[in-house]
Amino acid sequence: MAEVHGGESRARQMVAIFLVSLAGLLLEVGYTRIVSYKLWYYYTYLVIGLALLGIGSGGIFVVLFKRLRETATERLIAICSIYGAISIVVGYPPGGATDIIARVVATKLAQSLGQPVIVENKPGAGSNIATEQVVRAQPDGHTLLVETIANATNMSVYKNLKYDSVRDLAPIIQFMSSPSVLVVSQSLKATDLKSLIAMAKAEPNKLTYASSGVGGSPHLAGELLELRAGIEMVHVPYKGATPAMMDVISGHVSMGFMTSLGALEQIQAGKLRPIAVAYSRRLPELPDVPTMAEAGLDNFEVSSWNGLAAPAATPEPVIRKLNEEVNKILAMPDVREQLRTLGAEAVGGTPQAFADYVDGEIRKWREVIKAAGISLD
Repeated sequence: MAEVHGGESRARQMVAIFLVSLAGLLLEVGYTRIVSYKLWYYYTYLVIGLALLGIGSGGIFVVLFKRLRETATERLIAICSIYGAISIVVGYPPGGATDIIARVVATKLAQSLGQPVIVENKPGAGSNIATEQVVRAQPDGHTLLVETIANATNMSVYKNLKYDSVRDLAPIIQFMSSPSVLVVSQSLKATDLKSLIAMAKAEPNKLTYASSGVGGSPHLAGELLELRAGIEMVHVPYKGATPAMMDVISGHVSMGFMTSLGALEQIQAGKLRPIAVAYSRRLPELPDVPTMAEAGLDNFEVSSWNGLAAPAATPEPVIRKLNEEVNKILAMPDVREQLRTLGAEAVGGTPQAFADYVDGEIRKWREVIKAAGISLD
């Protein structure tokens, strides 16, 4: 009889633990999220496992439920940590490519998480203002950054940078990559890379190239071309990609490296002449434009890219949950098509893959920046 009563007592204890814990979960997280994230499945195993351990069940139950408890606990941490509004901070003005992509992801993420996701624009100082805001934020998954190539180049360009992109940011996922295209004014006689380089060598410092600002990827691409081709040109920096492109179109500046995302419409309209794509393969939107390697310069790849990052101490379950959700978003046909029409390619992947990519970009551009002597306070 003692064993029977003991078993009934244990069963009642399990039921009590389950019901009390579930009531707390409903109040904190809400029924919608439990159903949406299949938390019921994980949570049931979590509570049963805890109950079995709490009442001294045999070791076989410990082994059986150990991993299930860990999985459920991680999922609960991720859901509860990012419960509430999420802010995605963009270091550029509204309406630009980075902002557009951020808003596409934010809209889909709000739908999948069932909570507000807003885009906050904090332009200035090559995205440094936005980055500093995010690295100082609470590492709870509520404040995220659209990390861009600027975060890789700024590491070497700015002497007094107040953050370290590797130390202070936790990569979540890469959104996209948009290869750069070397374009020239229609008034320039050069029709391919070979004739363009010959023209630059014949008259050093006569040709000019536009960029969206000192230290940005269009500027560094021009510096890389000078170094690799052994030519000398004059850099003309602008405050943004649009005025830079307009002056190449008008013929005030000879050429420039533009993102395919930004230049595609002007190329198709015949206002810019494409010379080569700084990518490993030709672009579907520009099938007749050769790569830089095909045109004569090997290993010349320059892409504008961006992705999602969080403050460095953000819990790993939160990073994984956001990575999982955004990977689903980037796989959606309508999202991929929207990126394609902008001249960008959806990337996705793991947090580690994004971290490795950023590390590679930092190393590559550090060499160019040092050779060109580029430095800002």
